[in-house]
Amino acid sequence: MTRRAVVTGASSGIGEAVVRALRAAGWDVVGVARRGERLAALDAEVGSASFAADLTQEGDVASLAEHLASSGELHAVVHVAGGARGSDRVEDGRAEDWRWMFEVNVLSAQLLTAALLPLLRRGIAADGGHADTVFITSTAAQNAYPGGAGYNAAKAGESMLVHALRLELNGEPIRVVEVAPGMVRTEEFTLNRLGGDREAADRLYDGVEQPLVAADVADVVAYALAAPGHVNLDLVTMRPVAQSAQHLLARGPLQPRTTED
Repeated sequence: MTRRAVVTGASSGIGEAVVRALRAAGWDVVGVARRGERLAALDAEVGSASFAADLTQEGDVASLAEHLASSGELHAVVHVAGGARGSDRVEDGRAEDWRWMFEVNVLSAQLLTAALLPLLRRGIAADGGHADTVFITSTAAQNAYPGGAGYNAAKAGESMLVHALRLELNGEPIRVVEVAPGMVRTEEFTLNRLGGDREAADRLYDGVEQPLVAADVADVVAYALAAPGHVNLDLVTMRPVAQSAQHLLARGPLQPRTTED
């Protein structure tokens, strides 16, 4: 039986990489994002089936649910869509940036979950077995840092949603997985956060040996979905080796200490 997954944020970065990884693993995949033209290009390349939607809008989420209900069974939801805006201190933060971060990281997760849980249950009833929900949060949900409060708060809110959902679904064969990446170098995330300042975005990664890339996160998602149905990866925190903690980042070659060190 071919299983079907919905992947949000599929037009770039981690979401796109997850679509590619799941298609390579034999899943039917519905990629969701606002930029329909990018989704169409991905569909043509890997054989996914796109649906353009703004997941902060209830009408768009309802339309997505209707489309999925009429086109087959659903077995997994991988929610990647989210983002950050700005790196201001709390006292300098702009309300519109904080509001946007809450909507794209927390509200979208709640709207999507509420709309698609009935379809996951329908899939279980039709095919037996289990269903999956996977949420890509961030190590920003776990540790605050100066200039990150808005994103910290939004991702912590999404993470708490995931924890509560797992408790609420206790007794149902629905896995709830959270993957929290640290530094991931993608083409758009940091650039968008810094208002399109390419030089500033590049400085963030300057000298860092092998930051994570989107495919690394996608590999973990694919592993979580392929694990035996009774195994739930509650929380996977992943970072590049060069980033030992949110605040501790090595710049320069990674090399063993010598006895002289």
